[in-house]
Amino acid sequence: MKLKYCKNEIKKVLISEKQINSKIKELAKKITKDYENKDLVVICVLRGSIMFVCDLIRKIDLPLEVDFFWVKSYQEMDTTGTVKILKKPDSVLKNRDILLIDDILDTGHTFAKLVEEIQKYQPKSLKIAAFLDKPSRRIVEVKLDYCGFVVPNEFVVGYGLDFNQKYRNLPYIGVLK
Repeated sequence: MKLKYCKNEIKKVLISEKQINSKIKELAKKITKDYENKDLVVICVLRGSIMFVCDLIRKIDLPLEVDFFWVKSYQEMDTTGTVKILKKPDSVLKNRDILLIDDILDTGHTFAKLVEEIQKYQPKSLKIAAFLDKPSRRIVEVKLDYCGFVVPNEFVVGYGLDFNQKYRNLPYIGVLK
């Protein structure tokens, strides 16, 4: 499905809705297996990863808790290089198994900052997942435990990812003109 309001603003569809749904099932199956008999807390990085996290956790066949970080690191189409934490998780994280999920691993600054922050809570384990990985932009090395798709160095929107808070509602990943 393409939304009419953006038909002249999207250069191409990079990842279809069908591909997204298939990848979510695959990741959920692996996460379910990896976290069996563990005390799972999924931490969603707002706002971009909300679509991915909601779809993913509905497919994880385990009891889990959901919490949030809200961060800001982009201005228009560029990363600011600074990660500002606007909200921290409210859950007790000490001695728990944490899965930190964001929409995209780009420069690595956001994940590095949030991993450092979560380590202060002394979790039992910490793994990270990203819906998209853009390794060509990496500045800070980060190891992903779960990855949806690797994307080229193009400005992508849709499925939670935005440009100036628009395009998050696209059901696919598109390249902005």
